[in-house]
Amino acid sequence: MKGNEILALFRQFEEAASEYEGVECWSARELQVLLGYSKWENFIKVIDKAKEACEHASEHVLDHFPDIRKMVQIGSGAEKAIDDMMLTRYACYLIAQNGDSRKEQIAFAQNYFAVQTRRAELIEQRLLEYERVKAREKLSQTEKQLSGVIYERGVDNKGFALIRSKGDQALFRLNTQQLKRKMGVPDSRPVADFLPTISIKAKDLAAEMTSVNVQTKDLRGINPIGQEHVDNNIAVRNMLLQRGIVPENLPPAEDVKKVQRKLDGTEKKVLKEAKKK
Repeated sequence: MKGNEILALFRQFEEAASEYEGVECWSARELQVLLGYSKWENFIKVIDKAKEACEHASEHVLDHFPDIRKMVQIGSGAEKAIDDMMLTRYACYLIAQNGDSRKEQIAFAQNYFAVQTRRAELIEQRLLEYERVKAREKLSQTEKQLSGVIYERGVDNKGFALIRSKGDQALFRLNTQQLKRKMGVPDSRPVADFLPTISIKAKDLAAEMTSVNVQTKDLRGINPIGQEHVDNNIAVRNMLLQRGIVPENLPPAEDVKKVQRKLDGTEKKVLKEAKKK
């Protein structure tokens, strides 16, 4: 396919896009023409295959293929209503994937919508990574606050480390060193840097509970405070187990420091590109 043909198709696909209930969509009737299908009946068969693929991906079909009625001219100024659908980018991508790739329009659409869908996936992945980094920062803040609270009540840094380790054992049924070995965490690094987001938030919730209860119950000394922290971690673990989540069986996540560097690098790149414009 030549460059001018690609540019022409790109413009056609961009111009055909419209907004439906706040979401960028394409009319199935218009996409039919763009993809080179002369008969609606034939195009519907491709749409049906795309809907099946959507279901297999555990997506809600109606979110991506909502039915609508469309008014069209039939001559002499008269109009009639015909069946149509508004298709999201994802729906269009699935339709293109189930079309005849020997057609130039289909081959173009497969790549056009794949790129756009990939962008959405990258954004989603970045948001998940951002959430994990922020959860880790929050845990550090909570543990720092807890350390300050219990320091005033007769527990030094060594005692705090012991209390935290007992909390890990209550939450994960493994002590900190066992958990590090299971997850492949270097001895010099905190285990929380390699936990998935939900485990980080579980530790944070238990630490928040301990901080509140130590002050509310006016607990003092390593043993009462340690037992409070164990009890709170057990409570959080039981909540996870009730929802079918076994924290020690969750796979380790990427080093959160690497994730932070990756996010920072992307942000610098975006800022650099923005300055060029």
